[in-house]
Amino acid sequence: QVQLVESGGGLVQAGGSLRLSCAASGRTSNAYGMVWFRQVPGKEREFVGGISWSGSSTKYADSVKGRFTISRDNAKNTVYLQMNSLKPEDTAVYYCAADRSGSYSPTNSHFYDYWGQGTQVTVSS
Repeated sequence: QVQLVESGGGLVQAGGSLRLSCAASGRTSNAYGMVWFRQVPGKEREFVGGISWSGSSTKYADSVKGRFTISRDNAKNTVYLQMNSLKPEDTAVYYCAADRSGSYSPTNSHFYDYWGQGTQVTVSS
């Protein structure tokens, strides 16, 4: 079992930046693939991006490509989502998730085994 806790959300003006963190605890010895999703009320969770266990491979949604960067520090059991050039349409609750088989590219939220509680990101215009 793995517990995930996101942090770093908040209110930012359009064009600004935020860095989200996702700290893992519990059975962190496995080679988990890690992903970020986001969700706005009334809509399904949307895939933002993912990173392999080694950190050498990443995948991003077209909507965030070039603006968001995912990285990880396995020594700290933490995954990061650096968000730059934020837009009002990036406003959402952001969730991190883990896949125990190591996958990080599926865009269907049902694929992932463990989820954090989410952190709110609000971008004002």
